[in-house]
Amino acid sequence: MNASPKPLLLVAAAALVDADGRVLICQRPEGKALAGLWEFPGGKVEAGETPEACLIRELAEELGITVTKSCLAPFVFASHEYEGFHLLMPLYLIRRWEGVIVAREHEAMAWVKPNAMGSYPMPPADGPLVAWLRDLI
Repeated sequence: MNASPKPLLLVAAAALVDADGRVLICQRPEGKALAGLWEFPGGKVEAGETPEACLIRELAEELGITVTKSCLAPFVFASHEYEGFHLLMPLYLIRRWEGVIVAREHEAMAWVKPNAMGSYPMPPADGPLVAWLRDLI
């Protein structure tokens, strides 16, 4: 057993799916951990916040869109050990939102079919999630 367990980091993420079955992925900006890698939008769940509330807040902040709790469909989760922490990341499917998506905090955005996501370098925790999306969409 590990003498000093790593802190658990809870992050909520979204797979926004458009009418053509493409999923939005965003490129992490320079200056952030894992800069340049592509990820699902979302962010850290704050103390006292539910994953759903976090995602609604993060999507408004990062992409400028409004999502309601009823449009969040829990899908799958990632559990991945990084060097300094253990990540637990529920991924929600979202097919309905209000507003126009704008990259407010990311370097770039792309709408990608799940079977083409392999050509976008992603953080280690995201890989298994992509496999689930390929099977679903």
